[in-house]
Amino acid sequence: MIKNIYAISVLLPCITALPAVAESTKQNVDIEKEKASLSSIQELEIPSTDAKLLTQTPEEIPQDDADINLETIGEKDALPESTPTYIIEKEEIEKQGATSVADVLKRMPGFAINDVGHGADIHTGTYYRGASINQSVFLINGRQINTNVNTYHGATDLNSIPVESIERIELYSGAATALYGSSAFGGVVNIITKQGATTPRLNGTAEFGSLNFNNQQTSFSGGSDKIKYNLSFERSFIDNRYKVPVGAANRDDSGNLFNADTATSTYFGSLAVDLNSKNTLSFDIKKLSSRRGLIYFGFPLQRDRLDHDGLNVGLSWKAKFSPNSNLTTTLGYNQDYFSTYGPTFFQGDNFYRTGILDTQNFTARLDHDWKISRNSSLRWGLDFKNTSLNGETNSTRPDRIALNEVEDRNTTNTALFAVNTWNFGETLQVDLGLRQSFDSQFGNYLNPSLGFRYTATPDLAFRGSFAGGQRNPGLDQLYLYDTVHGWLSNSDLEPETGSSWTAGLDVNLAKNLTGQFTYFGSSIDNRLGIIQGQWQNIGLVDTNGFEAALRWQFARNWSTFLNYTYTDAKIKTGSEAGLQLGLIPYSNIQGGIGYESQGWQANLYATYSSGARRALFNNPTEKNTDFSPAYFNLDLTARVPLSRNLGLTFYLENLLGEQYERVNRIYSPGFTFRVGVSSNI
Repeated sequence: MIKNIYAISVLLPCITALPAVAESTKQNVDIEKEKASLSSIQELEIPSTDAKLLTQTPEEIPQDDADINLETIGEKDALPESTPTYIIEKEEIEKQGATSVADVLKRMPGFAINDVGHGADIHTGTYYRGASINQSVFLINGRQINTNVNTYHGATDLNSIPVESIERIELYSGAATALYGSSAFGGVVNIITKQGATTPRLNGTAEFGSLNFNNQQTSFSGGSDKIKYNLSFERSFIDNRYKVPVGAANRDDSGNLFNADTATSTYFGSLAVDLNSKNTLSFDIKKLSSRRGLIYFGFPLQRDRLDHDGLNVGLSWKAKFSPNSNLTTTLGYNQDYFSTYGPTFFQGDNFYRTGILDTQNFTARLDHDWKISRNSSLRWGLDFKNTSLNGETNSTRPDRIALNEVEDRNTTNTALFAVNTWNFGETLQVDLGLRQSFDSQFGNYLNPSLGFRYTATPDLAFRGSFAGGQRNPGLDQLYLYDTVHGWLSNSDLEPETGSSWTAGLDVNLAKNLTGQFTYFGSSIDNRLGIIQGQWQNIGLVDTNGFEAALRWQFARNWSTFLNYTYTDAKIKTGSEAGLQLGLIPYSNIQGGIGYESQGWQANLYATYSSGARRALFNNPTEKNTDFSPAYFNLDLTARVPLSRNLGLTFYLENLLGEQYERVNRIYSPGFTFRVGVSSNI
């Protein structure tokens, strides 16, 4: 803990701040005028909250013009007032040089992302406020993309959307979870994609760097007053072959990391059509092809490969019945095909195994946003999802041949949801939400949510929330044997149930210095895990944590931010009672300072991790209570303009050049670089 406090004290003087708290109506107008005169600060804006959500009074809530052109894709969500919302915009994503959604999220409050970056392995996971990726809800344009599969490395892939197509990413929690799914113990992540524009634009980037890295991104957008479209493509490859120390995962005889290469190609397209002043139709489609090697932690050298092909399609119709009533109807289709294959060793002989997961989701959603009165608004609707799983296990290993199987399973979940917001005067907002689910496998269940926001002064607001939740086991956990890991399914699994909560404040600490501070927690019973080679409900996990997000604009061309997250995810029952959940650090800090002037950019980012418990596939000499060492890292990004529409980009990662252990014997390569050319026409 002393190390954590020392790291914060070192970072604070030079790195500050993120989210914002809205001021009074007059102060908001003054700030906007100031920003208009300092356009470079607006362009330099780094991850921040949607300040207008934080303290809006009924008089401040805008009344929609009946003649406004509607644009469903990219439109900001009308969330409950008590929802703390973090947002990272496309400008900051570009400055960071992010190559995936996971790369973006790793700098956001609350996240511990281990399976991103050089040599990252898919086993090590993504965690949001101590919850696994299937205990949060991930959306694209408000449409759920979670697969809820857990074997054969088939979890939701955060690399499946081209970064070039992303407008912004929003993080929700509290009462908003009632809108999007009962499994949002950690929260909700909504990826908003770019729209077209009336003026055609062509963007392109080509990058090359260490470890045979190459990446190409391009997008083209255009349209008219009534029609807008956007097309994006991204291709990336890296071999991730570099020297690692003795004891590192998948270290070959030459001392190099082995079988960690990754190649992806992603395509994205969107179209929005204003049928008239009151109706808009929008469509988007994403196609992914990914090929990668897999690494393990405690076995002989592994050669397993993972092929992932995905398709996601969405169609949305937004109708404006009146200035205070909007109905959005959405249809979606999501397919993820995972194939894991490779050699397996048994009694000195070499055999072969294959595991296939083909999941398909059909979704439909009706979402009505209705301002009932001056001080009351209701958002309610219907969610429908049908999930099917076609799975196949095939192994030539003698002791597993009898377990080879083909499974064809499906389940249906329908939910009614409603969140009502009351405004009591100009200072207090209260949200009450309910989500009633009807599941073909696990019956009916009701999850309530409650939130409030009290604006004490124009510079200080208090908030809190509570939400009940339930996450049902994946069809693969229930029915399909995992021949890669040797894990047995279990049709008697119970759902994970529990609740999550937040309490916090948003404050203007000084001129241009704002902060958002959040205590978060959750209690999840019947948590799913592996016991003696079979999926089981392993017991209770309680999580308590703290987030601090600060932002400071201290000069015309300078901006800074700091995010600090403390997560205590404690196992309460079973053989590991009292231990921190594996792979989740207690403390994580992300900060940065940036400068921009006339197309020139320089951004320095700092990362501190307190280290996480080594919990998977330990070596014989190690204990499952061992932690990887803490580490500190600096990255630098820069842009040099060559002309008005052309620039050179530089990304220097791990400036200190230390080969630290990122997680569970996965090591960084030390200093690496990327150089690129970007153009905007």
